[in-house]
Amino acid sequence: MSKPINTSGKRKKAIARAVLKAGTGIVKVNNILIDNYEPMLARMKIMEPLTLADTYAPKVDINVIVSGGGIFSQAEAVRLTIARALVEFSKDKKLEKEFLEYDRHMLVADVRQREDRKPNSAGKARSKVQKSYR
Repeated sequence: MSKPINTSGKRKKAIARAVLKAGTGIVKVNNILIDNYEPMLARMKIMEPLTLADTYAPKVDINVIVSGGGIFSQAEAVRLTIARALVEFSKDKKLEKEFLEYDRHMLVADVRQREDRKPNSAGKARSKVQKSYR
């Protein structure tokens, strides 16, 4: 049996870490089976790399731990780390190309972050205060 593959993915404040092992196709996110993961839209987003890599997905078990951020940034971080793990497991350039053509953010992290709030602007992110009379 080969060594387990560890990958990670980030989206905004969410960080996902995945461990991929040879197995029977069980995918868990925070110890919840993917079939029971809610909301359904987030589950569908997480399932995208598994459906695109349908030849490799039934041969591996993936356990993902995700923390931080909101529901959908967590889902996108999980999707990123699963896709990276599957590409590393398969060592298949064709699968990597398929992921990139489907959606580049499956393998390349979206590095945009929330802009920090500025002092003396009542919690707003912009440094200049907007005026409403013009």
